[in-house]
Amino acid sequence: MSFPSDLEIARGAKLRPLIEVADEAGIPADCLEQYGEGSAKIKLDAIKRMADRPDARYVVVSAITPTPLGEGKTTTTVGLGQGFSHIGRKATIAIRQPSMGPTFGIKGGAAGGGYSQVVPMELFNLHLTGDMHAVTAAHNMCSAMLDAHLFHGNKLGLDLHNITWRRVMDINDRALRNIVVGLGGRLDGVPRETGFDITAASEVMAALALCTSLADLRVRMGRIVVGYDKAGTPVTAEDLGVAGSMTVILKEAIKPNLMQTLEGTPALVHCGPFGNIATGNSSIIADQIGIHTGDYLLTEAGFGADMGAERFFNIKCRYSGIAPDAAVLVATVRGLKAHSGNHKIVAGRPLPEGLLAENPDEVHQGGDNLRKQLENMKIHGVSPVVAINVFPGDHEGDIAAIKEIADEFNARSAVTTHFTDGGSGAAELAEAVAEAAEEPSKFQVLYPDEMSLRDKIRTVAEKVYGADGVEFSPQAEKQIDSYEANGFGNLPVCIAKTHLSISSNASLKGAPTGWTLPVREVRASVGAGFVYPICGDMRTMPGLGAQPGAIGIDIDQDGEIVGLS
Repeated sequence: MSFPSDLEIARGAKLRPLIEVADEAGIPADCLEQYGEGSAKIKLDAIKRMADRPDARYVVVSAITPTPLGEGKTTTTVGLGQGFSHIGRKATIAIRQPSMGPTFGIKGGAAGGGYSQVVPMELFNLHLTGDMHAVTAAHNMCSAMLDAHLFHGNKLGLDLHNITWRRVMDINDRALRNIVVGLGGRLDGVPRETGFDITAASEVMAALALCTSLADLRVRMGRIVVGYDKAGTPVTAEDLGVAGSMTVILKEAIKPNLMQTLEGTPALVHCGPFGNIATGNSSIIADQIGIHTGDYLLTEAGFGADMGAERFFNIKCRYSGIAPDAAVLVATVRGLKAHSGNHKIVAGRPLPEGLLAENPDEVHQGGDNLRKQLENMKIHGVSPVVAINVFPGDHEGDIAAIKEIADEFNARSAVTTHFTDGGSGAAELAEAVAEAAEEPSKFQVLYPDEMSLRDKIRTVAEKVYGADGVEFSPQAEKQIDSYEANGFGNLPVCIAKTHLSISSNASLKGAPTGWTLPVREVRASVGAGFVYPICGDMRTMPGLGAQPGAIGIDIDQDGEIVGLS
């Protein structure tokens, strides 16, 4: 009998009343704003009202460097959350809201998979409570005010060739990457080049994820830099007079969304910053609530531990003040074999036979990636646990090889089968995480605020990526000097590079050495609160493939959604 689809499994779930889920988590009933049966907003009052409750153990879930095979990080987060109930503990998960661009594109949804999903799956992946649209509207309100300001005389003296604020939408559309606005007659605006990014790449989204209150969000909206004048002085959303309106548009979106897993575990779904140029983590505000809801709060960090987890440690935790107690590193046999560089893996084609054959030596070869990611956890003082996400057909010798790598670093490891078995399949992993979280926390950020931007970039490049050094282009040197002169030098750095390698070269697998990180450009997300060096070609507006997921998504004769994955 074939394994049911994610949508079939999700549709078969018996949902608990959310008021019951909230009550067990200690969330006051009058702080809940129900959005239909599947989700609810949580009022920010809950943060103060729950402050006296004990702190949960705080655990971040990350992974080896992603491969085309998928490591199952979200699915593991959900499964682990469910797994704690099977060992008599209470957990809450905090994850990002997916963008509809990838959902209708090649990636599909992000609700987890198999018997470890957040439900209702359709609601999770499509619109939810409208937060994405609020971010889009707030961002584009700023864009509209900026162009209106130019049209009405440009009193702030914005340099038309140094306007950094673009527009956003939550759909993959490569044709909008670079556009010209203001075409037509005199009343149609000032002609200039600009473009669109996907909403997840908006600085508004990153600021929403990193703010700690509505008042803090208002300050961050005001700090957003939209461009510079001829003298290089930054012009902000506050200068345009639009920061207040942007905050008003986000007044409901700042409230985290409460959902549940297939087994009734509380799931806080909030924000979804782009993982390449932003933090790739769910919101601080969701964590401020979740940290008081049970024994464990599990939060997922996007991409591999060199990206999402590094930003979790050095940006998110820096602003939240919440220190992690343990970390989970998701690894698969197939993923580590892919990192050996011995196999050509093409999306949509059958996997190479050699990849599926038992070969512990090859696991050890590709295991250099896991070794480096374990080291990355340890340099931040966090106890790691390797989650061996087992696929049907994995060989015992290959699984044992992953355990041996974990042993090299005195790290715990556990096999997990949550995709097929739900929470019961993650019970062993839950036990290992519980043990790791009881160890005394030695968490530390990698660099102090006062360190120069160049040295912050070098520190991450050399200690986390394994680079020999950093090479700054003349443009990057000039931009860093400008940012430090404008008072942005105390911000943390969020290095924008490929997620497909620990290095800046997507084709390099494992844990490359003997390379230099090239910084070609540096940008500042002052409102969100970080500076991001560009190390490679970053696409902030994805495109649709020849056969995007949208082709197979439809409504059946009963009005039910079909084809969503």
